[in-house]
Amino acid sequence: MSTPIYYVDAFTDNLFSGNPAAVIFSQLNDKKLMQKVAAENNLSETAFIREENGIYHIRWFAPLCEIDLCGHATLASAFIYFKYIQPESTKFEVQSLKNGILKVTKKDNLLTLDFPKDSLSKYDDFDFVEKIINTKPTELFIGRNDVLAIVESEAMVRKLDINFELLKKSSMRGLIVSSKGESCDFVSRFFAPSSGVYEDPVTGSAHTTLIPYWSDKLNNTSLKAQQLSERGGVLFCEDKDDRVFIGGNAVEYLKGEINI
Repeated sequence: MSTPIYYVDAFTDNLFSGNPAAVIFSQLNDKKLMQKVAAENNLSETAFIREENGIYHIRWFAPLCEIDLCGHATLASAFIYFKYIQPESTKFEVQSLKNGILKVTKKDNLLTLDFPKDSLSKYDDFDFVEKIINTKPTELFIGRNDVLAIVESEAMVRKLDINFELLKKSSMRGLIVSSKGESCDFVSRFFAPSSGVYEDPVTGSAHTTLIPYWSDKLNNTSLKAQQLSERGGVLFCEDKDDRVFIGGNAVEYLKGEINI
């Protein structure tokens, strides 16, 4: 079966930056085969979007496992939807398995995710996290999937030396490390080796955790964020009630076909 596939760089307006995702619109819904395709793509996420009775359903796969929530691959999927499937539309709506209905709106070139806000609880294992990031966190929290470590400066975020072997042995899906930004409101990096992604370039789902923290800390509901991976990315964020809005650009890199 020949199936269209797209590679899209999300949360950027420049090729070879942001976070690349594979996007597949098809009726495929075989978890084992989808996982094999994601492993073959070897990107941080492959998004599969299936239409049933006028409703689009989305699933996301990292190289090693299925993911409950992914921002950049949803943004990439919306980009392809607006470009090739419904060019006249300004809203993309998908049903996810565990996080309900997710929406993406288009205004000019900016795509904005409407995602559920994470809730944070204190996380007390400072010594363990310090051994992983090789620097002392000032605050620690745990959200739905990930641990958030706050450090003192952007320079510390940039210079992190992660003990990946220790992180892989932990129960965390991922680890977010963040600080106040120098030229934006806040910066972060995200690490998830247990999913096959040692460092994710730009992570929308992590910002469902970061936005409520920094919105409260900075007393501002509208925030600009940067993820300080090697590729880098910019996110325009808003905190509103039980939702967060995460805006960014996207660029198409590849359009092709896979034979499965």
